[in-house]
Amino acid sequence: MPDPSGISFPSFPDDAAAEPDPQAPRYAFYVAPEPGSPLSEFGATWLGRDCASGEARTQPAVDGLSAERLAELTRSARGYGFHATIKPPFYLRDGRSEAELVDAFAAFARSRAAFEVQLGLRTLGGFLALMMAPPDHRMAALAADTVRDLDPFRALPSEAELERRRASKLSAQQETLLQQWGYPYVMGEFRFHMTLSARLPDGPERDAMVAALTPRAEAVTAEPFHIDALALFKQPHKGADFVQVRRFGFGG
Repeated sequence: MPDPSGISFPSFPDDAAAEPDPQAPRYAFYVAPEPGSPLSEFGATWLGRDCASGEARTQPAVDGLSAERLAELTRSARGYGFHATIKPPFYLRDGRSEAELVDAFAAFARSRAAFEVQLGLRTLGGFLALMMAPPDHRMAALAADTVRDLDPFRALPSEAELERRRASKLSAQQETLLQQWGYPYVMGEFRFHMTLSARLPDGPERDAMVAALTPRAEAVTAEPFHIDALALFKQPHKGADFVQVRRFGFGG
């Protein structure tokens, strides 16, 4: 039956239609601060988990929010770890190995040159996050190149995964990106962000989060963020937290 939006949703080949093994790992390429750095400690403490060591952290007290409510509002971000997504999570394509992925990623990182960006606390679609101020074309190029150059390792998404993504009412461009790259928010739709909360409507909870985050964020964003590495993250199996496996320094 034709979709009422007028957008065509073609099916992928039969070998991509099944749901992946829930025990199979997923991988992602992130910008993440150097473990132990002030920015890394800020993210680990706020979210309640150090994604490099796996250590649980005690979250700060936030006036107007219970500890349980703060944990709930940061649960999703905590599971992914403090980061900015460069190549979104994916399953390995059949015939590819983690060792091959690591080798290719290391070679890719060696081809990149370091640069600096300025971060600030912002809102993206209702989520609180650290974002670039102003945006930087070098970050957009890094993300686009990572998505494209490492894509031979990505398994095609299942039909169920595509439908889950389409539930967000994608634009025509986002649908095209979903079909080509398995994720709708890459290339021209990419927005660098280091997520710090769930989606929050205007109101007391949002105000409490902003009041607590503002001085903490200002303390770690006063100086530019030096982008000199990408990190490989791994989710061992469905429902598990993502952990930082290894950082790959830029060679240029």
